[in-house]
Amino acid sequence: MDDGFDEYVQAGLGRWSRVAYLLTGDHHAAEDLLQNALLKLALSWRKASIDAPDAYLRKILYHEHVSRWRRSHHLRNEHLSERMPEQGSGHDLAADAIRRILLRQALEKLTRKQRAVIVLRYFEDLSEPDAAEALGVSIGTVKSQQSRALARLREVAPELHVLVKEPRGARA
Repeated sequence: MDDGFDEYVQAGLGRWSRVAYLLTGDHHAAEDLLQNALLKLALSWRKASIDAPDAYLRKILYHEHVSRWRRSHHLRNEHLSERMPEQGSGHDLAADAIRRILLRQALEKLTRKQRAVIVLRYFEDLSEPDAAEALGVSIGTVKSQQSRALARLREVAPELHVLVKEPRGARA
């Protein structure tokens, strides 16, 4: 079955682990989410590897994430972990830790859909159309969820403005 699947997974595992963590806010949930997504990707690897495996995996991850939310409805019971997976050797570890804590606390206050849009637009730097495609929603939904999420973040964590850069395709 391999045909490059193992190499693909090894090359992107760190990045996809971080994406899953940012979506779930929990190491164990992120591992489960990524494992399920990779299993689904493996089952469709021949088709995905011909097309665009990153886009295929991204779509699986976000759809699985939203599906889990719909099944569980335990949004208020989420508890985010204190550490990000595979932390880099940042230049200022104390400042990095503070930023991670602020970001974790702020993301905790968003809905799953809002969090997914924020991760796609700001962490993965996807355009609005690409984010809409990854989530299987309209561009208008991405725009409205992003607008609500940013308004909520401004309200609950105004100090985060220094961390946010405008994503591709954002209006001036």
